[in-house]
Amino acid sequence: MEPLSTMEIIGRVLYQFSSVWVALILLFALSVAFKRRLGLYGKLFDSPIGMIGFGLVMFWVFTGIFGAMDLIVTHDPLSQVSGMKNKVPGTPLRGAEDGEYAWYLLGGDNLARDVFSRMVSGAWIVVQIAPLATLFAFMVGITLGLPAGYYGGRLDTFLSFLANLILAFPVILLFYLLVTPEIVATGVPNYMAAVLFIFPIVFIGVLLNSRYYTRPNFRTPLLIGVLGVAIWLYLALISTSGYVVNNGDVAIPGLPSVLDPFDIPGGILVVFVSVVFVNSPTVFRIVRGLALDIKTRDYVAAAQTRGEGPWYIMLWEILPNARGPLIVDFCLRIGYTTILLGTLGFFGLGLPPESPDWGSTINEGRKLLSIYLHPALPPALALLSLVLGLNLLADGLREESLKD
Repeated sequence: MEPLSTMEIIGRVLYQFSSVWVALILLFALSVAFKRRLGLYGKLFDSPIGMIGFGLVMFWVFTGIFGAMDLIVTHDPLSQVSGMKNKVPGTPLRGAEDGEYAWYLLGGDNLARDVFSRMVSGAWIVVQIAPLATLFAFMVGITLGLPAGYYGGRLDTFLSFLANLILAFPVILLFYLLVTPEIVATGVPNYMAAVLFIFPIVFIGVLLNSRYYTRPNFRTPLLIGVLGVAIWLYLALISTSGYVVNNGDVAIPGLPSVLDPFDIPGGILVVFVSVVFVNSPTVFRIVRGLALDIKTRDYVAAAQTRGEGPWYIMLWEILPNARGPLIVDFCLRIGYTTILLGTLGFFGLGLPPESPDWGSTINEGRKLLSIYLHPALPPALALLSLVLGLNLLADGLREESLKD
């Protein structure tokens, strides 16, 4: 079997992404058709920069989703094929079996694994961790930042001191401390997860209670149902093999394995918690500053005159009017988180060594960079394009939000 030419490689790579192209076309077609009904998201399609950024971001989101469904990958990203070590793009597999993809489209790495499949699988890791970790960080920052800015006084002083204390550490150094094996062995990340992951429950509970407090017959069953599911998900997230912490010296039981729908590897949980912990103080300061500004507006005074409670004013008057800057920062922060994940993987921290995340793949490929470009270049370009897309998306959202 002959090696593929450059044009054949490009054609086959584009074909492997067929499901992504179809999903993007449908998404853009529906979004453009109904953009006038979609608020700020719809206005994004009036911005060329925003559309380009959104397209790049959604390309990798769909790549991660469809890659996890085995619709894009050509080989197992962890499997090693004899004779394919550091082979150039388009190299055919010797003795390929029936039904097995016959080429390594982007070549093989130094352990004879398919670079293309590892790049695609790495997108799924980013899609899982970066947005969710950023969302959790925003839950923590909003839940603490709103009362700090609204009430001020000693509460503001205390919370601001804690935030400044965390921000005083260099981010990368703080990451290194949190994901080192010695710290992980003590169970510190598990304790942190138990504390940080409770903030979404508090946020949802206060949000619904403040909105429907005048309708107790509707509010009570709603809170019971929603918080019941939220607490179950919380226990499932912080529990591993039936324990919250189990390091030999301390064993804290968690959700029984039969009721735990998530099997989160320890490395991913540590990285997730670290991202939430590092990002939360910055989000807190942004939300606090917005609350300090918006609480002086006339519509907040009108809500106070109507007799609305403090949490109703914070969550239903101040927060919606702060959504523009927060949405922009959310997009930018996902980009920062993606870079941090790549940095951790590059230095071999957090995620397992065999993980196909982009940082680990770049690190493995750089060792022979002067001889072979193909192992390190695809994940590096993937990381670059996703972060670029998030930055362009944030610019588009900022541009459109300023027009409101």
